Amino acid sequence: MTEHTRLLGEVVPELEKLSAEAARIQEGEITKPLREIAPLSLRTHELAMKCTRQVHDLSVSQYPAMKDGAENLVHLVGACAQISLAATLCNLAIHHRTETVLYEDADPTPATSRDQLRRAGDEMQQAATTYSIMARRLSRRLASFSARVEDRQLIAEALGPSPQKVPSTPSPPIARRRTR
Repeated sequence: MTEHTRLLGEVVPELEKLSAEAARIQEGEITKPLREIAPLSLRTHELAMKCTRQVHDLSVSQYPAMKDGAENLVHLVGACAQISLAATLCNLAIHHRTETVLYEDADPTPATSRDQLRRAGDEMQQAATTYSIMARRLSRRLASFSARVEDRQLIAEALGPSPQKVPSTPSPPIARRRTR
């Protein structure tokens, strides 16, 4: 769990950097959208994949059994979706800025792309806030002796033997195959 806490904390500064880059691009004329926005989009997509992988790893670990673990996992899934949405908005910003090449009636200004970059930055900021909160929560739980004891008990209960269901009617005997 310590490693997951560290990874959660690393996402926040990365999101802040990406959000700042989106704001910087948004302020420009966006004359070369592929060259200007695509690197941001790629890094945001990569971060979304990394976060999704971590959420998966947490979901199959003991984390859901910990106090508030399942609820925190839901928040992290939402933050992953926000990061993925931000990456998609970056791609849309590229698309709307490049469609002027194809269509006469396309908006020749970068207004639509700017709006999508602003929205992408907002999504990244919201995800950063969620990640920051989740990292602090997990860090506090790991730092507290009583919380660790409580979590061990919750995990033990979750992993405990489940009662075996007794069949109401006896199963027919399984025929054995003879080998020679």
